[in-house]
Amino acid sequence: MLKEIKITDIPGFQIGCMENPTAMTGCTVFLSDKGALCGADVRGGAPASRENALLNPLASNDAVNAVVLSGGSAFGLSSADGVMKYLEERNIGFPTADGVVPIVCASCLYDLSIGDKTVRPDSAMGYQACINAEKNLFREGSYGAGCGATIGKVRGMKYAMKAGQASYACQLGDLMVGAFVALNAVGDVFNPENGQKIAGMHHPETMEWISAEEALYSLADPDLFHQNTTIGVILTNANLSKSDLTKVSGMAHDGYARCIRPVHTMFDGDTIYTLSTRSVKADVNIVGTLAAAVMEKAILKAAKPDKLF
Repeated sequence: MLKEIKITDIPGFQIGCMENPTAMTGCTVFLSDKGALCGADVRGGAPASRENALLNPLASNDAVNAVVLSGGSAFGLSSADGVMKYLEERNIGFPTADGVVPIVCASCLYDLSIGDKTVRPDSAMGYQACINAEKNLFREGSYGAGCGATIGKVRGMKYAMKAGQASYACQLGDLMVGAFVALNAVGDVFNPENGQKIAGMHHPETMEWISAEEALYSLADPDLFHQNTTIGVILTNANLSKSDLTKVSGMAHDGYARCIRPVHTMFDGDTIYTLSTRSVKADVNIVGTLAAAVMEKAILKAAKPDKLF
């Protein structure tokens, strides 16, 4: 029987975050000191990422020590340097003749339009997020990578709403699957169970809903809304191959598509990582279907229907 659990109930991972609430940016880190197999799927056309080539099923890499989700656009990739430092100090990483090399993948969302655009997640912030991960210190909402997250930006920030980061996890027998998302979509967010819009573009004075899709269709030059990207992580204990985990990431994007419209545009860098400790026998179809379901739930939690300004 399927039951809801906490994402921290999935063994083998630690989660921590750090943010600058004044500058409205931050990062969230997922650690696996023993290393976890990882696959990823990028659906957006403008990703800011690090070391993702190692996740190709044809690449020789068979363990990732950390995944970082960060604000700051491509500047936020420096937060992974702090994660590298933290892991190296603890002798965690790929062993070489000259010491360990931590394997750290990272993806960033664009949050420079809110808060202080000159302040971005850096090495110190990434390092502190790892310290916080030792006790699974993270919060949902406007924290970590979701600190500066917004949604419904086809016509700019005036019509947008605040969003954040959130998680949802479930267990089926011994199988555990959890999703974590930092929601920073150009589109609106809908509840797929009833089709109702719950957050996104709105009139700044009347608060009436405006359709992001219809607003997109009316634009002659859509280059004005490239400030987006929804990034997420699936955690599981399923014993799957790297190819299978890549497939799970792809199926988890169905959770994005069920809730966000429009999604996966050329102005998003929509990315999902899947990390596994490979301790429980499981079918990739079941894991992928659960991944889409928990990602859907995480997105609905991360959508905060509050006016931005």
